[in-house]
Amino acid sequence: MHQALVEQLEAALRQAQLDGDVDALDRLIDEALLFVGPDGALASKADDLALHRSGAVRFTSHEPLDLQWRLVAPDVVVVALHARLAVLVNGQPFAGEYRYTRVWACHDEQWRVVAGHVSAA
Repeated sequence: MHQALVEQLEAALRQAQLDGDVDALDRLIDEALLFVGPDGALASKADDLALHRSGAVRFTSHEPLDLQWRLVAPDVVVVALHARLAVLVNGQPFAGEYRYTRVWACHDEQWRVVAGHVSAA
């Protein structure tokens, strides 16, 4: 695992979020996803995709400020991302700095997000 691959994976996820590209998100997110949102709610892959598909969540800006990562196994990477976001949630604007923790795992030669958490920075 190299820095360039981590940056490429994170950039692909960021662009899919900005574009509302549910097909790309489907490829980047593992079926086993466990994601804790800023409100503490637990979401599955189906939950996350449904929010994007319906337009209930729409990213309007996503600026990475800092990205750190650790290879914790040959096929598992933990990413800590600090980002400035602007998001519409059910039409209501939210903006600020947030910290994401994501776990990427490689299955069948495909890297996917298997777990994550986001909170205000």
